[in-house]
Amino acid sequence: QLVESGGGLVQAGGSLRLSCAASGRTFSSYGMGWFRQAPGKEREFVAHISRTGGNTYSADSVKGRFTISRDNAKNTAYLQMNSLQPEDSAVYYCAATLRTTMGIRNPDEYAYWGQGIQVTVSS
Repeated sequence: QLVESGGGLVQAGGSLRLSCAASGRTFSSYGMGWFRQAPGKEREFVAHISRTGGNTYSADSVKGRFTISRDNAKNTAYLQMNSLQPEDSAVYYCAATLRTTMGIRNPDEYAYWGQGIQVTVSS
């Protein structure tokens, strides 16, 4: 089970940190990803991190502003979001994959999903 937290309302230029807490003992066996979906749009890849945290991959739209990380001792993945813009407003989802390929962008490759959390950026 994956549970996101840390979303909310923020002004443009502000920051938020999303957390994704995983239950179970095998968190370190999964690559983790973050996706987002705005109303009327398809689910969009945001970032991926490898099982050990040694490799990360971000979408061009967030590169330099968002940072994905993980703490395997805490069974938690994070998405630090800086310089937020109104176009970043969406429901954000964390997801887990057993695939070891780097930078997995296809949501079909992820087996487990959180319930999603709203991020709203006001202008």
